[in-house]
Amino acid sequence: MTHRTSIPTVPTVARSRDELQRARAALTVGDVAVVMTMGALHDGHAALIRTARAAARHVIVTIFLNPLQFAPTEDLSRYPRTFDSDIEICSAAGVDIVFAPTPDVVYPDGDPGVTVSAGPLGAVLEGHSRAGHFDGVLTVVGKLLHLTGADRAYYGQKDAQQLLLIRRMARDLDFPVEVVAVPTVREADGLAMSSRNTYLTAFDRETALCLSRALRAGAAVAAEGPSAVRRAARSVFVEEPLAQVDYLVLVHPETLEDVPECHRGEALLAVAAKVGTTRLIDKHDPAAITVGQCPNGNASERADDDRHGDDERLL
Repeated sequence: MTHRTSIPTVPTVARSRDELQRARAALTVGDVAVVMTMGALHDGHAALIRTARAAARHVIVTIFLNPLQFAPTEDLSRYPRTFDSDIEICSAAGVDIVFAPTPDVVYPDGDPGVTVSAGPLGAVLEGHSRAGHFDGVLTVVGKLLHLTGADRAYYGQKDAQQLLLIRRMARDLDFPVEVVAVPTVREADGLAMSSRNTYLTAFDRETALCLSRALRAGAAVAAEGPSAVRRAARSVFVEEPLAQVDYLVLVHPETLEDVPECHRGEALLAVAAKVGTTRLIDKHDPAAITVGQCPNGNASERADDDRHGDDERLL
């Protein structure tokens, strides 16, 4: 069922669990969608909200800077806080409730003694660089799903690993929620929208465009196979040494394992790099690319060649 797409309204702002429960109880008719954010909303968040608004009768937006998903080396206090403009965006998009708790509301007893483990899928890529990050993400997502009682939850495809893990948690732990993916929203020059973009200087921002360029370069030769994709994407960073690449991978979209040279079908092309002092991530749009068929030859030799090439994937 399609609902209104954008009706300006003044959302109810709930700060406590009791305020959220009262506001949630007033949503007596129709389904409820949730969009979870850490604030500093931008057009990417607005797209998530509009998509939710078009499909659901009611929309809840959460604004919560979750301390559990920040490593000790990451400066939580540095994260941008723009609550007034966040509320304006929510109002313009027709949000019903904004849940904006403090950490003591979400974690009333301090750091929880029991958390959700992301498992092996949470230990690679982003999880390898940010140990424990996804345990913190899944723990707070699980709590917010319970607190909001949402029927559907909307997440951006740019954070592909996060999206995969939330879907796995919902399935493995029987959360009664549909997890919906929304395409990445980009600036006109191709830079993926992120709250962290506010950290970039003008010079850094120009450098940051190499992430999306690398993804496009790799996807352009997808028909030639995985090695061609990896080489084309890596070549962009060779020409842009100011971007410090953490990982640049072509992996299976469900297992996050590197795809072999004989792989034919969907694969996830993703990158993380530090530009200036800011760490950025991106992935190719849409959800996955289709890589080509491997050439004739000995399969084991091709696999060995591909493993050798993968040794260079962390630039």
